[in-house]
Amino acid sequence: MVQTKYGPVEGVRMDGYTVYKGIPYAKPPVGELRFRAPQEPECFEGVFRADTFGNIAPQSLPEEGHPIMGRFRKEFYSDPAFLPPMSEDCLYLNIWAPEGAEEKLPVAFWIHGGGFGGGYGSEMEFDGESYCKKGVILVSINYRVGILGFLAHPWLDGENERGISGNYGILDQIAALNWVYENIAAFGGDPENITVFGQSAGSMSTQVLVSSPLTKGKIAKAILQSGLNCELGFAYTPTLAEEEKIGQMFAESVGATSVKELRSLTVEQIMEGKAKLDAKTWEMGKGIVVVPNVDGYVLTDTVDDVYRKGTMHKIPYMAGCVTDDLGTKPEELAAGDPGDLLKECRSWCIRQEAVENPPAYAYHFSRRLPGDQWGAFHSAELWYTFGTLGRSWRPMEQRDYELSEQMVCRWTNFMKTGSPDGAGLEGWKPCTKKDPFVKVFG
Repeated sequence: MVQTKYGPVEGVRMDGYTVYKGIPYAKPPVGELRFRAPQEPECFEGVFRADTFGNIAPQSLPEEGHPIMGRFRKEFYSDPAFLPPMSEDCLYLNIWAPEGAEEKLPVAFWIHGGGFGGGYGSEMEFDGESYCKKGVILVSINYRVGILGFLAHPWLDGENERGISGNYGILDQIAALNWVYENIAAFGGDPENITVFGQSAGSMSTQVLVSSPLTKGKIAKAILQSGLNCELGFAYTPTLAEEEKIGQMFAESVGATSVKELRSLTVEQIMEGKAKLDAKTWEMGKGIVVVPNVDGYVLTDTVDDVYRKGTMHKIPYMAGCVTDDLGTKPEELAAGDPGDLLKECRSWCIRQEAVENPPAYAYHFSRRLPGDQWGAFHSAELWYTFGTLGRSWRPMEQRDYELSEQMVCRWTNFMKTGSPDGAGLEGWKPCTKKDPFVKVFG
């Protein structure tokens, strides 16, 4: 039993740790709260029994048979035990906390990926047992994705004093971070030692959070896995005005003529409208466009400009990618080189040195996973960084378990001290202009 600001929470005791599933960190963003910033949750009536993962945000899961995404269905979404119901009522977090700690523990705050249109915090590859064994608390979160998470529109601007819209998914992440900052001490955690980390869109979200004035003083360290913007424009980083144009295209696609009509749409109608929007924007060569925007509140500059100015939070960073990652060209893949994304990771790390921030560390995951010819694919490292290889369908070998143990140790060392060295593991040097060192996990 843990006493939070909102009342007592009871988790599920495991072997040496307790897991608290599906704790609400904001009011359900439904009805009039759709397309609005998250609101503080109500206090619990009695004891909240945190024994079930919360609903996940409405999304289109990868379909079997799809030439690309079908493989992700098999990889991460094949076990129905890890597929909670979908609902707009989705603002929940999960906590894995070691038992018997005599001092405040570091906290790992995980943000899932999914192209800002999918994913959730209780996917089968995510689990906190391995972190608990290393003396680290893991928190994973759900946040709004797709249209429900990022729709910007002039109609919505008029509903608040700041005259802004969109970014609800990022504001959800910030609300969850604030909840953790205020309550994690009750679970044995140190609110002054929170590491935010994420992969793909979760990494891009992490970059947004360390570029935002709203999170100053609440993030002690950050890890960016397979997704960040520095100099090469990997992802669309629109202004509010640019994202509003996308929102107007969406409203036209569903035939909405007012905010009231947008809020009266069913989730199914929103999903259908998003599919039409995606088809149109892909034809225009724009790719993923329903994303965070520079609204002057969450972000006052694009993340690219924050990088160039060196105004990101002054904290330790890790940044890395896998061999067959975003933007890797066939010739680079054949040579085992991730290409531009690894260059971006190096650029991020070297920039920290230039602006006198703490040392930053770069990595490259090159292990070709057993079981097929997919190789070191985008997201492949997640089984290893969470120590969940036993849940994978793949015929993992002893060396895979050894590699996973090393990576969990490196990640948790960094979360504890700001350096991935320690606990018998040495030799991972900071990535600097003079020595742009990259640690290879192969």
